[in-house]
Amino acid sequence: MLSELLHERGLTAEEFSEHANRYAYEHGIDATLSARHVHRLASGHRADGRPLGAPRTGTRRLLEQMLGVPVDRLLKPSSASAPEARNWSSEALELRARISSGRNVDQQTASLLQEKLNLTRVIDRRLGGATLLDELRAQINQMWQLLGDVLDHQVRARLASVIADASTLAGWQSLDQGMVRESWEHYDKARSAARVAESRSLEAYACAGQAVVLLDIGDMPAALDLTDHALDIARGHAPTFLAAWLTAAHGETLAANGRDSDSLRAFDVAARLITDESDRASAPYLVFDVTHLTRWRGSALARLGSREAIDVLISVLDQLDPTFTRAETALRVDLVQALSANGARAEVEAHAERARLLAAQIGSSRQRRRLEALIR
Repeated sequence: MLSELLHERGLTAEEFSEHANRYAYEHGIDATLSARHVHRLASGHRADGRPLGAPRTGTRRLLEQMLGVPVDRLLKPSSASAPEARNWSSEALELRARISSGRNVDQQTASLLQEKLNLTRVIDRRLGGATLLDELRAQINQMWQLLGDVLDHQVRARLASVIADASTLAGWQSLDQGMVRESWEHYDKARSAARVAESRSLEAYACAGQAVVLLDIGDMPAALDLTDHALDIARGHAPTFLAAWLTAAHGETLAANGRDSDSLRAFDVAARLITDESDRASAPYLVFDVTHLTRWRGSALARLGSREAIDVLISVLDQLDPTFTRAETALRVDLVQALSANGARAEVEAHAERARLLAAQIGSSRQRRRLEALIR
């Protein structure tokens, strides 16, 4: 049967050997196949005519996982298995091999992918995403391919939750680098993955992130509708900690729509909700505390032109973790906006200069553009 598979796929023994050795390396299988060994396996006997005997354990595992066919059937003489082999197209055999490979994806695999993503997030908030986005795109594509081959429902849900998490981070990185269309697409894929994961929390989180894209392209009413939708999705399902974040996101879009009192009420509600830290571990993708909420409120006040924004934002500067470089960049630009709107021109330049330096450091086109618009 192996000889017929090689013929059907148009592979020489040398080409099959190369594919098999690469597959073994990528899947951690302790086995190698030389072209000569492939010839022997395909013919069913040694060069001197003696029978091959049972293959080694590693060889058996490699052939079964790669081809999706039990090795006992695979190594039967061609004449005995020819009718059966002809029933399988090359596409069917490839799909069987993919599904067999998908069985190697388990909860531990998903956890390892999540750990890698968590490290990417830490580096992102310290150094920005300019050097990380290509790698993150590749990781997301790899996970989508894996998801298509996984049959176990629980593993699919877990892997989909990692994809949603990764896609929201990629959406934020893309937006920060001025790629609004790509950002929108990443958030949209995050919403799709969240539905596969059956996670209303992740779907709501992705919706609220997508609303920021709408704010950046000037569609304020649509952004407000989307954060309102995110709150509806999460109601009764999201942990209190995430509900606080979603409420603050809604407050930001209310401010962008000029609804001053409604915006401030939303931030007051978020402040009451965030005091409950018992479920913080249920949203590991979210770094949010009272300091970040205050910074967000200050940003909303700056949008509204309130003088109170200056005192709020300056107070946060003393509390902000110095490793949160991206957050400080946004805060400095917000301060420039608040100071300019309230005639405090003498203090603008120092914060603008610091914001320029930080934006260059993390590669933030978004914050550079905001700053340029404010200090023309």
